[in-house]
Amino acid sequence: MLEPSLPRLEYRIQDQAVARPNMRDTSYPPGWQTLSAFAIIYLVWGSTFLAIRIGVREVPPFLLASMRFFIAGLVLYAWMLARGERSPRLREWMSGLLLGLLIFVFDYGLLFWAEQRVPSGIAAVMLATIPVFMALSEILFLQTQRLTARLTLALIVGIAGVAVLMSHSLNLGGAPIDRAGAIALIVAAVNWSIAAALSRRLPLPSSKVMSSGVQMLVGGAMLSLAAAILGEFRSFHPSAVSTAAWLSLLYLIVAGSIVAFTAYVWLLHHESPTKVGTYAYVNPVVAVVIGYFFGGEDLGLRTVLGTLCVLISVVTITTAKDSKLRAALPAEDAV
Repeated sequence: MLEPSLPRLEYRIQDQAVARPNMRDTSYPPGWQTLSAFAIIYLVWGSTFLAIRIGVREVPPFLLASMRFFIAGLVLYAWMLARGERSPRLREWMSGLLLGLLIFVFDYGLLFWAEQRVPSGIAAVMLATIPVFMALSEILFLQTQRLTARLTLALIVGIAGVAVLMSHSLNLGGAPIDRAGAIALIVAAVNWSIAAALSRRLPLPSSKVMSSGVQMLVGGAMLSLAAAILGEFRSFHPSAVSTAAWLSLLYLIVAGSIVAFTAYVWLLHHESPTKVGTYAYVNPVVAVVIGYFFGGEDLGLRTVLGTLCVLISVVTITTAKDSKLRAALPAEDAV
């Protein structure tokens, strides 16, 4: 979605790769490197949802998110400076501030909060609806997309998938997801779609790694401010946090936000953006399976049917010939 996937701003890098395919490295790396990179973005970004759920059981959600993204952003920012990249200009910092607010406070912050109430696999499925909201915004507000029969059917199927997961009236077995958590995830997906549209118009650093680092850095700082306003620092006692929760935070920072993001950028230089973008379809499935086997989460008819509807909708929307939404695919961590 996203963590995610960061990185969840993978879509801007993907935009660049689509717009200038000649910039992609035409050499062919060893097959094991490519397979390893795909395995990382599939499995790591898919697994970060369970890591979030483990962490928020003991660490307040906005505070946990702030630690994850501030540290990861600081590492990326310092790394790019060490490589000789210039620091962003004031206008670029202001753009990063706006996008950091939308993506990290109102997307990831709400995701972390919702995972106190919603199973990790379902949270991943709900965030997979980002292309659905992108399509709606392009049709209703930007008017850059036509409402075709195929697109209409895809939107209906996607909305139906969300309804299946939330419905209290459908007798499909398993409890419907928490309503407040579901609303938070929908708001998070909408905010990501808004940020994706804005990112095409705002001045940002030419280096996409620097751009992502800046957004994570300021986003993490604003998440800390949100945590302070919500009183999360008062209820946080580091000595009472278990090793498992600290390890989940370490996993989110290192594996989810640094290693997986590096693998993602590397893949964009060696593979087509369409092929790399398949993580958006795989991550929710991985999250549901990992949540079932390692998190004790339900995998009944309701979950399977809702997930299937959402994925069919996303695949249909993002593979349409005239679709302009492929660049908005959520990562997991980018979450």
